[in-house]
Amino acid sequence: MITWMILLFIVGYLCIALEHKIRINKSAVALLMAGVLWTIFSLRGHDAHIADDLVSSLGDTCEILIFLIGAMTIVDLIDRHGGFGVITRRITTRNKRKLLWLLALITFFMSAALDNMTTTIIMIMVMRRLVDDNRERWIFASMIVIAANSGGAWSPIGDVTTIMLWMRGNVSAGTLVAVQFVPCLVSVIVPAAICAHFVRREVSPAPATASTDVGTAPLPPGVTPRLSHTILIAGVLSLLFVPVFKTLTHLPPYMGMMVSLGVMWVLTEIAYDRRRDIEESIQNRVSKVVKHIDMPTILFFLGILLSVSALQSAGVLADLAQWLDKHIHSVFPIAGVIGLLSSVIDNVPLVAACMGMYPLPDAAALAAASDPAYLQNFAADGLFWQLLSFCAGVGGSLLIIGSAAGVVAMGLEKIEFGWYLRRIAPAALAGYLAGIGLLYLEHLLFGL
Repeated sequence: MITWMILLFIVGYLCIALEHKIRINKSAVALLMAGVLWTIFSLRGHDAHIADDLVSSLGDTCEILIFLIGAMTIVDLIDRHGGFGVITRRITTRNKRKLLWLLALITFFMSAALDNMTTTIIMIMVMRRLVDDNRERWIFASMIVIAANSGGAWSPIGDVTTIMLWMRGNVSAGTLVAVQFVPCLVSVIVPAAICAHFVRREVSPAPATASTDVGTAPLPPGVTPRLSHTILIAGVLSLLFVPVFKTLTHLPPYMGMMVSLGVMWVLTEIAYDRRRDIEESIQNRVSKVVKHIDMPTILFFLGILLSVSALQSAGVLADLAQWLDKHIHSVFPIAGVIGLLSSVIDNVPLVAACMGMYPLPDAAALAAASDPAYLQNFAADGLFWQLLSFCAGVGGSLLIIGSAAGVVAMGLEKIEFGWYLRRIAPAALAGYLAGIGLLYLEHLLFGL
């Protein structure tokens, strides 16, 4: 039945990748796949332990889901109070090449605190106000995708994959930032330098329809500039507070996110209670915002993570890890291939599979290993996890369909797959390889 589980997982993966072709939501496929995989595993005769395995897997998965729900609520709360409009009001350059660099750098740092999909949506709306040529907007939007994916890879809260690695203890926040920041920045600088030659220097007037975009529109009804700025500052600080909370208390990150969401909830309740002149229907309280959370995405993560855990419990991932150790036995090509795969396959299950393949070794396992130096790469903050964080995140930029940010940009700007492959993919690959090269130099020079 192991063979059937593997085949089912592959078929499920194909259905998820071809979501727009088969017109079946990937969340539905992921949930169905998880249920069937665990059913097949149960029928193999593991009834005595399957309940414990399933509860343990569900607990680990729910920690990530609670974290994501809290983060998504806070980001949506900021957006509904017009907090992100401050970005557009600060951009004054009329040079398109400078604008490309500016938008890329803003996206890079913003996506370290927000998720890359939300950051991409915000920055594309900003870009629409400043660039009127459709083809040049494709270049700007593509650069935003690259910067969003790279920005999320160096922050413990910047991407779902880094959240997973950080929450499970594979990487620590301080080490992740210290090791990844420069390679991730280079993975943006290199393609930006290439793409800058594809645009003209001067900015032409923005189209009239741009006035309806985010940032140029007035603040939501009942929201004053002071309230908008307060929610923006409090929201960003609450997100940045989460890794600090974990460092100080050693509690799981989702507890810090619960505290942050609670603080934001109390803050908005007080703000609206003091403004009794605002009608209830236009108030953006957390109780209203949370109803608009992207639940299909949450359910997709639930299904895909439980599917991967079924393969892990069945021993499939351990066998794959042994094969890689025997035939490749080097973390750089293993992580590099994973990065290339992430341009086609969603990086969340890829990273989840790697975490299942390579559990963190303890002191006894290191001492008993035939090659302890190699096994050390898979310890907490080991080289493999640093490479995986970079490759899975940045590798998603190699194709327009390789990340949530890319899919969103493709939908918003109608970017053609073939055009991105010809014009942008080589630049993204150059940045990807340059970042891996820097990680290799860090490993040689500093032993990271």
